[in-house]
Amino acid sequence: MTSEKKLNIVVRLKKLIVEYPIFGIVDLENLPSPQLQKMRKSLKGKAEVVMAKGRLMDIALDQASKEKKGVEILKESIDGMPAMIFTKDNPFKLYKILQDNKSSAPAKAGQTAPNDIFIKAGKTPFAPGPIIGELGQLGIKTAIEDGKVAVKEDKLVVKDGDVINGKTAEILTRLGIEPMEVGLNLLGLFEDGVIFTKKVLAIDETEYLDNIKLSYQETLNLAVKIGYPCKESIRLMVVKAHSDASALADSKDIITTENVGKILAKAEAQASSLKLKGNL
Repeated sequence: MTSEKKLNIVVRLKKLIVEYPIFGIVDLENLPSPQLQKMRKSLKGKAEVVMAKGRLMDIALDQASKEKKGVEILKESIDGMPAMIFTKDNPFKLYKILQDNKSSAPAKAGQTAPNDIFIKAGKTPFAPGPIIGELGQLGIKTAIEDGKVAVKEDKLVVKDGDVINGKTAEILTRLGIEPMEVGLNLLGLFEDGVIFTKKVLAIDETEYLDNIKLSYQETLNLAVKIGYPCKESIRLMVVKAHSDASALADSKDIITTENVGKILAKAEAQASSLKLKGNL
């Protein structure tokens, strides 16, 4: 690549860094060209991906830091086969788009684990044989169930960020486990001086909504308990006050239009009991 081309790339990257409110680093390593084209198509109108050498990104970020403070911190996220991604969308929304467009793939020796990789407990398709020893080499406890080798308990075989060795990759493939993610691997996103990593952006939407619902219910219960009136609690407070007042009236024999029947029935029962005891 000529010096002029390199300079043009740096100028373009710097311009985009200054213009876009949100930008970051993605890793294209092990991403086939057809998958990359598909990803670009899905991001059209939502984000722009620019491929460049890591060194050119360093220079562009340093130059842009004079106009946008703090962007140079993103240099720490450059790794693998990097590219820069620029968007005006929400970081969490962009991460979800990237994740939704990923597909699974078998692991190969020398690859870096994108997440913790487990071999789960349960029966395997293998009959007893050498596979027992091979699994044992990975620290996996086995047993025989219905004539098949079974994994007794979940086993973490590769930690997030560790390199996958050949034996582990072979076992994972034979078990049908495809831990690799083919797609744009987000390494870091910058917004307003903050770096968002995939661990921050990877939100379980179902769990998130369940937590909101739980927080709402707990807050509502607290408001009713301490007698704090608001739009959401006032109806429940009135119902509770009515219930408490009715219980008090019943316990103290205070006659109301609602409990008069119960109190008269209670008085009659007490009179009948007294009559029997006094042989009247």
